[in-house]
Amino acid sequence: MRLLVLGGTGFVGGATVTEAVQRGWSVTVFNRGLHGSVSPGVHRLRGDRTAPDGLTALAGGEWDLVVDTWDGAPRAARDAARVLVDAVGHYMYVSSGSVYTDPSATGLSEDSPVVDADPGAVDGDYPQLKSGAERAVREVFGDRALVARAGLILGPGEDIGRLPWWLRRVERGGDVLAPGPVDLPVQYVDVRDLAAWMLDAGARRLGGTFNATGRPGQTTMGELLDACVAATGADARLRWTDPATILAAGVQAWNELPIWLPTGHPYRGLLERDVTRAVVAGLTCRPVTETVDDTWRWLREVGTVPSRAGRPLHSSIGLDPDREATVLAG
Repeated sequence: MRLLVLGGTGFVGGATVTEAVQRGWSVTVFNRGLHGSVSPGVHRLRGDRTAPDGLTALAGGEWDLVVDTWDGAPRAARDAARVLVDAVGHYMYVSSGSVYTDPSATGLSEDSPVVDADPGAVDGDYPQLKSGAERAVREVFGDRALVARAGLILGPGEDIGRLPWWLRRVERGGDVLAPGPVDLPVQYVDVRDLAAWMLDAGARRLGGTFNATGRPGQTTMGELLDACVAATGADARLRWTDPATILAAGVQAWNELPIWLPTGHPYRGLLERDVTRAVVAGLTCRPVTETVDDTWRWLREVGTVPSRAGRPLHSSIGLDPDREATVLAG
């Protein structure tokens, strides 16, 4: 199988390349060549899809599948799709659950309303960019396109730093502000399971739109943080705290306490999507303990969370130690 990955050195793109190489596929990546590295045997084409004639390196190539993780201007996604329409059999675009118009609603399916977006736009907020790119890819490839609306993605290589932050915080030990309730459901997908599912689906020429994440309640905040304690072996004490207390102290869910979205939060629906369609199509997710253990092993190897394709790190991720201590003392 001949695979082209647009990007290929970031979180999802890198996991996709690794999975394809392990399968013995012929893999080509197309990017600017400014970020990350590729495995031996992977062919690298250089180009900037936002620049005039930036897609020239793709001319004359032929591939069975393409995976595109683009999160910029929809016009660039449309341009790439148009260049590849006769050179690629099937197009897989990694979108986001952020495209839905009501992010607080739980149980949203692929047929739920999404934000209005222009496939030819050159700017917009994140939901508009992803929604516009979805439309662009569908307009060009039609039934030969698969749109994977990912939710929370965790696992080795994470370049946002949510699970790595929790691992480093637990590693420090002591009393850890653990946002309750302990049985709060968490819905996510391991990046490796997402990559494997997309390649399986692409090989079957599966088209359509899918909420590509694990089952609702696949794990809980309690199971996740217990796994962090076990993985690090740290002398950490999880101090489970009521959500009202945390929010009253001005602590932000999701950013300051990563992954945590309490009931009633405006974005709670991000962790409670309907994934029936993806599960029927074969998507499964490994146990949370495996995701946490492997992420910890990777994090110790690399030392720090990598930048996102040359972008600055998300400095807003994680709670300041002094603020954490204040909440715990209160």
